[in-house]
Amino acid sequence: MKLNELKPANGSVRTNYRRGRGQGSGGGGTATRGHKGAQSRSGHSAKRGFEGGQMPLQRRLPKFGFKNINRIEYNGINLDSIQKLIDATNATEINFDVLVKGGLAGKNDLIKIMGRGELKSKVEIKAHAFTASAKKAIEEKGGNATEIK
Repeated sequence: MKLNELKPANGSVRTNYRRGRGQGSGGGGTATRGHKGAQSRSGHSAKRGFEGGQMPLQRRLPKFGFKNINRIEYNGINLDSIQKLIDATNATEINFDVLVKGGLAGKNDLIKIMGRGELKSKVEIKAHAFTASAKKAIEEKGGNATEIK
């Protein structure tokens, strides 16, 4: 027999313990909730981040920087990804719908074409924004880069 195998004798531990049913039950009076305080009351549930009245961590830590509410966030798609899409679909025009169907963008995204990789064929691309290197690479192959609003 080992210490981790010890168990109480059968019948010595009550499993169906009824709290708050008189002093004879062993859990009467305060119903094992202690005296006073929020946790002794019915309906108590602590708010997220509550630390018993101590200043919560999220208020103790210093804040820095700011979030620009006017920021325009683009989904960047590189030229090598567009070339893979062209190889798969044989498309000559890449627009918003083609990119969404190809799984490169979501239906609510703003799309920016980035310059990584290279194109092998002439293609017309319509997107919300282009980097200078991407625009140059598209036009070098005889293609057209058109910004949509």
